[in-house]
Amino acid sequence: MKTIEVIVEFAGKNLSAYIEGVPVITVGNDLREIEHNMREAIELYLEDNPNPCELLKDDYDMKFRIDTATFLNYYSGIFTKAALSRITGINERQLWHYAAGVHKPRKKQAEKIQNGIHSLTKELESISLT
Repeated sequence: MKTIEVIVEFAGKNLSAYIEGVPVITVGNDLREIEHNMREAIELYLEDNPNPCELLKDDYDMKFRIDTATFLNYYSGIFTKAALSRITGINERQLWHYAAGVHKPRKKQAEKIQNGIHSLTKELESISLT
């Protein structure tokens, strides 16, 4: 099974999503809705196109790619900039600049954010509540 990358971007008060090279786009309020709407949009595209683009011809899984600003804004209700600063080692003010689009993080900084989130995820997955 192949993986299709769905690009998700912050679009004002909601999210928009598309797949490069595929004439399908959708919007939603959260990632669950984006996934549902994207699957529905792909189904409609496949129904209307007897010869669909190569990317959609076989079974696939979707993977979401989100830029740093979209991530920081979308998850702002869960991760404060102070908390992200603690798990990433990036200055809180710099995180605010990334979220506002004042600066775009260098690759190394984006990796620090991603690694911090992955590290926290692994830690949380290892917890069992009693």
